[in-house]
Amino acid sequence: QVQLVESGGGLVQAGGSLRLSCAASGVIFSINAMRWYRQAPGKQRELVAAINSGGITNYADSVKDRFTISRDNAKKTVFLQMNSLKPEDSAAYYCNADVSSYSGAYYRVYWGQGTQVTVSS
Repeated sequence: QVQLVESGGGLVQAGGSLRLSCAASGVIFSINAMRWYRQAPGKQRELVAAINSGGITNYADSVKDRFTISRDNAKKTVFLQMNSLKPEDSAAYYCNADVSSYSGAYYRVYWGQGTQVTVSS
């Protein structure tokens, strides 16, 4: 069993910052890519940022130069630093990760329960 638990969401004014965290726990041998998605009401879930096990990152165009994804492999945690927030960044933010629970086992994708980010204008 693997669990991902997000934290750090909340209400912030436009131009402000928030830092999201997502900690993985359970039976974990290895974590490959870790990602942040978001979903606003009435919209499809979209990929915001991703980071692989080597630290290579990529971002959605809408958040480049404002958001930074990072990870602490020892703590099995991924972060999303969000700066210069805009009202259109308001959404539920979800992390996911590709996790292998045993040596030689295949990787499965796990999701967190989500954390709400609301940016007021």
